[in-house]
Amino acid sequence: MTKTETPASAILHRDTRFVPKKAIGGKGSYIFLEDGTKFLDSTGGAAVSCLGHSHEQVNQAIKDQVDQISYCHSAFFGTQAAEDLAQFLVDSTGGKMSKLYVVSSGSEAVEAALKLARQYFLELPTPQPQRTRFIARLPSYHGITLGALAAGGHVLRRQPFEPLLAKNTSHVSPCYAYRGKWDDESDADYVARLAAELDAEFQRVGPENVCAFIAEPVVGAALGCVPAVSGYFPAMKAVCEKYDALFILDEVMSGMGRCGTLHAWEQEGIVPDIQTIGKALGGGYAPVSGVLIGDSIVQTMDKGTGVFRHGQTYQGHPVSCAAALAVQKTIQEESLLANVRAMGAYLEKQLRQRLGAHPYVGDIRGKGLFWGIELVKDKATKEPFDPKTHLSFLVQEKGLHPEHAISLYGCVGTVDGVRGDHIVLAPPYNVSAGEIDLIVDRTARVLADVFAGLKN
Repeated sequence: MTKTETPASAILHRDTRFVPKKAIGGKGSYIFLEDGTKFLDSTGGAAVSCLGHSHEQVNQAIKDQVDQISYCHSAFFGTQAAEDLAQFLVDSTGGKMSKLYVVSSGSEAVEAALKLARQYFLELPTPQPQRTRFIARLPSYHGITLGALAAGGHVLRRQPFEPLLAKNTSHVSPCYAYRGKWDDESDADYVARLAAELDAEFQRVGPENVCAFIAEPVVGAALGCVPAVSGYFPAMKAVCEKYDALFILDEVMSGMGRCGTLHAWEQEGIVPDIQTIGKALGGGYAPVSGVLIGDSIVQTMDKGTGVFRHGQTYQGHPVSCAAALAVQKTIQEESLLANVRAMGAYLEKQLRQRLGAHPYVGDIRGKGLFWGIELVKDKATKEPFDPKTHLSFLVQEKGLHPEHAISLYGCVGTVDGVRGDHIVLAPPYNVSAGEIDLIVDRTARVLADVFAGLKN
């Protein structure tokens, strides 16, 4: 079927002129398609399927929960599934976070985090109602709902809805060494410059007006797996503490083991006040996300109204909680974080060997099993391809062809929210070295085909 044909489907697909192939099964790192293709899911969808597909232990936990109770409203009842998941995750932080709020998607988690940050300042013994602003980074992405989209700084995703977005978020530069760090600048000097920029933004909008600074520990879709340089996050948190603002880490994409530790912040020497989690929390076995909350916020709420004025129908859904707990227990019991670190190092090595000298690969970066490849027109100048080329889309689409049969998560706006292309690789935590070899080989072949086509 060509993209110009009118497809027969009652679904509003992502593209109204294109009906995707149907997935009819999956096992491990593979998805089986209706046309017989055995498809290598090297991205876990959007960095979601951390255990691959059809993990028997997780499947059974879901079945058991459905047999017990599939739904009850959190305004009336709690469930053991939700309690067990919350205790597991609080314990996983060493008690540094004290409560969990469970919803269904990353966007919902960010919405809840933003509202919680605002309400915290209203619940203080001396309320601070003037705190209505947030500071985020360019070109970040924190979710697709209006509140989360407003917090993000991704131009293309925001553009159609700009008139609808709240104007209470401003944006500073990301920690993006490949493009942002000066040639003669040390990491320490780069961090100092970014900290000064954040401090200046607090001063510009009035430090007494800021609820929180929000950032991803490793930037996912917006920049393509960009980690911060050493010392960056402690410096950012110090600025927040200077002005009594909250420090929010969005770990929806980079957290829950994706970068080699269960929480990405464990590698940064800091603890957030509020943390959002999702994707690898439930590994795609059920829609689930959450907000982990520092005890000082919980205690402030408890001494105030005691009521978080934010509730959702599927909040704490028992099947989602059971699925998430089974995923997290599997990661723990099978020592998969060690495999994330080992296979992540192997993936980095293989990518650099195979693609490091590629004329159109500008940068290879990431952590754990979360790797991005930035594609550039000129390696020396770092000039991106013209957006009209639709390069990342071409790479993603080429990967879907039966001769390649691999997922390559293509994204645009890497440079400034409009220009720039990258692809993301995020294989499951139980991936093998042989599968890593296959991922790297197919990725290289896809890129070769795409660039050969561009020259013709």
